[in-house]
Amino acid sequence: MPVELPKSVVLVTGGTGLVGFAIQHIIETEPVGSRFGRREDESWVFLGSKDADLRDSEQTRGIFNKYKPTYVIHLAALVGGLYNNMQFKHSFLRDNMLINDNVLHFAHEFGVSKVISCLSTCIFPDNVTYPLDESKIHLGPPHESNFGYAYAKRMVDVANRAYRDEHGSNFTSAIPTNVFGPNDNFGLEESHVIPALIHKCLLAKRNNTPFTVFGSGRPLRQFIYSYDIAKLFVWQLREYNEAEPVILSGGEDEEISIKEVADAVVAAVGFEGEYSFDPSRADGQFRKPASNQKLMSLLGGKFEFTPFAVALRETVQWLVEHYDTDARIGRRKHGSNGVHNGETNGHKEGTPARVEREEPCMTE
Repeated sequence: MPVELPKSVVLVTGGTGLVGFAIQHIIETEPVGSRFGRREDESWVFLGSKDADLRDSEQTRGIFNKYKPTYVIHLAALVGGLYNNMQFKHSFLRDNMLINDNVLHFAHEFGVSKVISCLSTCIFPDNVTYPLDESKIHLGPPHESNFGYAYAKRMVDVANRAYRDEHGSNFTSAIPTNVFGPNDNFGLEESHVIPALIHKCLLAKRNNTPFTVFGSGRPLRQFIYSYDIAKLFVWQLREYNEAEPVILSGGEDEEISIKEVADAVVAAVGFEGEYSFDPSRADGQFRKPASNQKLMSLLGGKFEFTPFAVALRETVQWLVEHYDTDARIGRRKHGSNGVHNGETNGHKEGTPARVEREEPCMTE
């Protein structure tokens, strides 16, 4: 009788959030054994905040003892958009430091073969020459608006190098630009720019009210579809073994203004009402273009990014289909239109949304 070999276990923290959801989609839809597909001898575990509080050392130990992962894709974080980052700097710093320290510590203690952590372009210095690349992470302080989150994430890179130098650990990280897609957090108070704009525009259409975009609309950003990021995480798990992070992004020539994003959202939602910008609200950093030269070199130039308009249309369609069931929209009214009434999904007023999900920080 043939002996059944034990399966490798890939543990994805923050596995029920935007990128975790996308990775699960890719693992389930790409051909087994392909460049972005799962291996036959693998078991994938997608961990959500209901499974454990990764800020707690003993709960984190329990997760590693239960699953004994071979590999970890570490996406879990306390995250938010510009205004949450500005208001809750200490919470974003401390909670993320605890999460990251616990995950890396127990990955080392349990002999995990490889960890890929998710960082963010907001870890880069505020005053730095563009485009951003992997060599510029520690050349100065991050932008004031999100320094708590940014320093917590930046320290993951420091920890990765320290574990590697002292213990030989294969710990590395990815730096995505602004990610969006199905199963994003669309809550108006804590979401990032694209999901927030989609949700606001959808509500304006449903309620026949004006659609107002916070800020001038002038800042520029690079966006990447969550399903594309998911493929790149699988690629990095298979093929990349250096400590230095890799920026996961489209080309630096693909920056798009917030106004262009809002225009595209209006078109995708089919909104025909009054539409304006409120320049009295903060814009955040004007631009922070990132180079994907290293990524494309490692990929051999063979990767097709989903066109922005296609990705946006699919994201809007997903929210429309899931709005009244399982979409994360923050406060939810018990009725047919899903408009807010003050009830929350575990989020108290005056505190940051404690969501263990993967999304990198964005300063919109």
